[in-house]
Amino acid sequence: MAGVLLSEAEKTFILHGVQSDLRNDGRSKQDYRPMELELDIVTHANGSARVRLANTDILVGVKTEIDVPKPEKPDEGKIEFFVDCSANATPEFEGKGGEDLATEISNFLSTSFNSGLSFDLKSLCILKEIQCWKLYVDILILECGGNLFDAVSLAVKAALHNTMVPRVETMAMDGGNVDLQLSGDPYDCWRLDIKNVPCLVTLTKIGEHLIVDPTAEEENCSMASLVLAVTEDGRINSLSKTSVGSFHPHTLTEGLKVGTEVGIRLNKALKEALEKEEKRLQADKPERSGFLK
Repeated sequence: MAGVLLSEAEKTFILHGVQSDLRNDGRSKQDYRPMELELDIVTHANGSARVRLANTDILVGVKTEIDVPKPEKPDEGKIEFFVDCSANATPEFEGKGGEDLATEISNFLSTSFNSGLSFDLKSLCILKEIQCWKLYVDILILECGGNLFDAVSLAVKAALHNTMVPRVETMAMDGGNVDLQLSGDPYDCWRLDIKNVPCLVTLTKIGEHLIVDPTAEEENCSMASLVLAVTEDGRINSLSKTSVGSFHPHTLTEGLKVGTEVGIRLNKALKEALEKEEKRLQADKPERSGFLK
């Protein structure tokens, strides 16, 4: 994870603040920084969203394409994630500096979404064993200010909410080939069901305490983090530990409880922000929507 240089005195100051439940920016251990959300900002994508979490800026675009289902999953569609760490986000991403981080994020998203409990891939099936929709989710990290996993997951869920999949009007079989006729009306589309799509919650260990939404400076003081994929009903779909540190069993148990509570609040806040942004778009007044302040 991208970091910043801190002196030992600065690290001690951050540690003591966390111990007192008063972080550098005035937040408690379970508070998020203010966020901003924008929808439908990439013209040539089927869905898009941009999330700003303080100094972290994420842009996501979703494109649809007709593909062939996997042989082992003939009645399901596909979803693929690609993460690009812009060199402008932080000097550490220059050259191939962001490749490992991009791979880590895309792999965790794939693990979270390829469960039927998270995302209904069967809704993307057009003809069993023959054709299906494939979603390409392109994630661009424009600026890195800490807590990339959470910000990326919020932007991905918002972009999937904004995605419009063209409706198939007719299907005809010509020998072994299938001829699909899509609706000529650009507004004749259907939307994805994101109810069970999880938000990622990162719990960063500083000393013996766990905090959410770490800044880049706080990440520099930590040796280990937990990343939980939490749905709006509080179900944990996947779990991963990052960095080289370890967790005491008691700390891990506490982290699962805290992460679940925070994940429920985060999903609720995102849902409210999406509804507000949709109303603004329909009124043709595209304005930024702040949430979880």
